Amino acid sequence: MILLKAQKLITGDGKTIIEDGGVVFENDTIKAVGKAEKLSAEFPQAEIRDYGNGTILPGLMDAHIHLGYYWTQPDLHRYNDFMIAYYAQKQAETCLAKGVTTIRDCCGPQFLLETLRLAAEKGFVKAPRILHTDRGICITGGHGHEDGIEEVDGVENIRHTIRRQKKDGADWIKLLTTNRDDICEFTQEELDAGVAEAHRLGLKCVVHSGTQPGIQMCIDAGFDTIEHGNFLTVEQAKQMVKNHQSWTPTMFAYHFLAEYNQKVQEVGIDHSNQSTETYSHHLDFFESSVQAYSENFKAIYDEGVTILAGTDMVMLEAPSVPIVEELELMVRYGLSPIEAIQTATQNPAKIFDLSHLTGELKSGLQADILVVTGDAASDIEALRNVQQVYLAGTEV
Repeated sequence: MILLKAQKLITGDGKTIIEDGGVVFENDTIKAVGKAEKLSAEFPQAEIRDYGNGTILPGLMDAHIHLGYYWTQPDLHRYNDFMIAYYAQKQAETCLAKGVTTIRDCCGPQFLLETLRLAAEKGFVKAPRILHTDRGICITGGHGHEDGIEEVDGVENIRHTIRRQKKDGADWIKLLTTNRDDICEFTQEELDAGVAEAHRLGLKCVVHSGTQPGIQMCIDAGFDTIEHGNFLTVEQAKQMVKNHQSWTPTMFAYHFLAEYNQKVQEVGIDHSNQSTETYSHHLDFFESSVQAYSENFKAIYDEGVTILAGTDMVMLEAPSVPIVEELELMVRYGLSPIEAIQTATQNPAKIFDLSHLTGELKSGLQADILVVTGDAASDIEALRNVQQVYLAGTEV
């Protein structure tokens, strides 16, 4: 039995902070949360680990990540299946090092995430708790087709693919239906059918949709989570609240791409660099996305939409697993640090149907715990200073 104590404890519900707080866990389960002094008296047999002026909070969740996205690597031709698996394992370890104990991988090579999850369960590798969408589904020639996404056209083919992806282990179904223009690639009939089939089979569904009118079509279709939603409006947010739909804005990815491409324009395009070559033609889109997020994020949050923190950062030159950078942007746009933290703790746990297991520091849940130096309740950047991470009670 172990008692962790620190100057601050954040439970993850977006409002509760315990001064001089503590959490007691035994094996993989949290036994109690509260004032450290009181817990010490209640559990005198517990080993005490005192983190001083640090903050204890739930392990974070990344709701939109791609552990196996290797397509921007400079020596792409060397990435066979084995190399891709090693790469994904390294990304999984980076998640844990940054305090991310649960992820939803939003498409990667077929069987990769299912196999990585099994390898972690067997103890062969260390990885966070994994939910995944298998390969994802786009139209022929649609967004992501060059990155291994399955190209599927027509209602019946979409239904068949969803059934097979469930057979292959997918926890969620993902469709991709916009790129960086105003074309919604799937028809409304196809989007409706995809959602209906996923729900009929007991799966939730997520959609890549950044532009209009695609965002509206995806809201109308009933996707459980809208990913990116760069140009999501406040009126659409109201509809999402009524529909119980959530939003994963992945803002940092677009902020980074805007800044990166501004520098590229200044020094010239390196055509030998796939990242530069791929993204350099979309600077206007990235800059307008940043503008839209800055204007609408807080207003959409205030409407009551459930927001999930996700990173979606796949560029070689970008920070790996920039979950803290995403939360820092939320604070910049008006959230308090503990409200931002909720988007990476309680909120995704609820949407992922994991509230009975993780997402908060609460008696009976698994001991997924992040400890950082400093006061994360007043300074979100404290999350950069990871002291220790526990996954189901095990130090990782």
